[in-house]
Amino acid sequence: MAATLDTRAVNDALAPAPPVTLGEQLENLGRIYQSKNNPVVQEFWLLGRYHAQQHWIDGSNGQYEESLENRRLRMGFQGKFFNKLTLHAQMVSGTDLEPFYNGFTELWAQWSFSDALNLTIGQQKHRFSHDRNVSSRYLNYLERAMLTNMFALDYTPAVTLSGKLGRFSYYTGLFSNATGPSMGNSFTKLNSGWSYLAALTYDLGHPAGLDAAHLNVSYLYSDFNARATNLNRFYNGFSTALILAEGPMSFVTEITSGLGGTRGAAHGINFQPGIFLTDKLQLVGRYQFAFSERETGLSAQRRYERNVGLNAGDRYHAGYFGLNYHIARHRLKVMTGVEYAKMNGRDSWMGMVALRLFFGPHSKGPFPMAQTLDGVW
Repeated sequence: MAATLDTRAVNDALAPAPPVTLGEQLENLGRIYQSKNNPVVQEFWLLGRYHAQQHWIDGSNGQYEESLENRRLRMGFQGKFFNKLTLHAQMVSGTDLEPFYNGFTELWAQWSFSDALNLTIGQQKHRFSHDRNVSSRYLNYLERAMLTNMFALDYTPAVTLSGKLGRFSYYTGLFSNATGPSMGNSFTKLNSGWSYLAALTYDLGHPAGLDAAHLNVSYLYSDFNARATNLNRFYNGFSTALILAEGPMSFVTEITSGLGGTRGAAHGINFQPGIFLTDKLQLVGRYQFAFSERETGLSAQRRYERNVGLNAGDRYHAGYFGLNYHIARHRLKVMTGVEYAKMNGRDSWMGMVALRLFFGPHSKGPFPMAQTLDGVW
């Protein structure tokens, strides 16, 4: 019996290691230095993001085809110093690389007092709603929800606090309501009004045996004026999202409301089911419904639906069906989708395909932030 056990142990030791996926091989793509023993520099990353896409749309006012579009190109770096200080800089190009340099999306410094308290100063992302909080690197869809985009959320100079306390993660801060290619103007001409954001995410644990469950709530107040280029649609915003994952399946539902402003209030809900058929092939769906108290209180998606006659209205429906192939998890993936949208009496059908690539450190947060699921097969 002992000899049999020894033989098995030898066979196990000689067995080939399980195959390493491309996603695992590229998990730290962009990291060029790491040392926990260096008291000055602990990490240094190169950052990059490239998104290309093409879409075809047929609507009430005819057809529209967008040639291959260089949707996003961003490059920069991130480093961690003295075990407390993180510096982040990321420039952005214009659509189709015109102009090649179009300012910075992010230019900030963060001091980490502890896991519970991080202070960040500089140009950074405005994280109102779960839909907006999810980076474009991890989105399961080519675009965020219509109502999310109506808030005109962008990267602006800000002072924010964030951290984690037990099962709670929080994010709050004060933001400028204008930004642009000139960093000098963005950081010195703070005459466009300001906004305040408070967001809280609670880890619900494993209710009903689920693998993961989170609840996200956020509040936005914007005191914008005529010079504001961002956050200039609603004075107040509220959102609540439930994010669930179980095995290969995920489900997100979010309710969002925007109150105040010259075009009145708007409210919406979206449902986002998904399933990984294999470890790489993901099937996703989404249904959106939004309504406004005024006839022209809603604005359809600028890049797509407005090209075929869906402009403004007070009722919006949209259904999306897509297949995403994760070549290397979220590092490299191909996305395809079909979406039907209707605004009052006008509608459109759209097909789209996209390639998404990025390198640099991951962002943390509930699904789908830096997460893929094990497939059914």
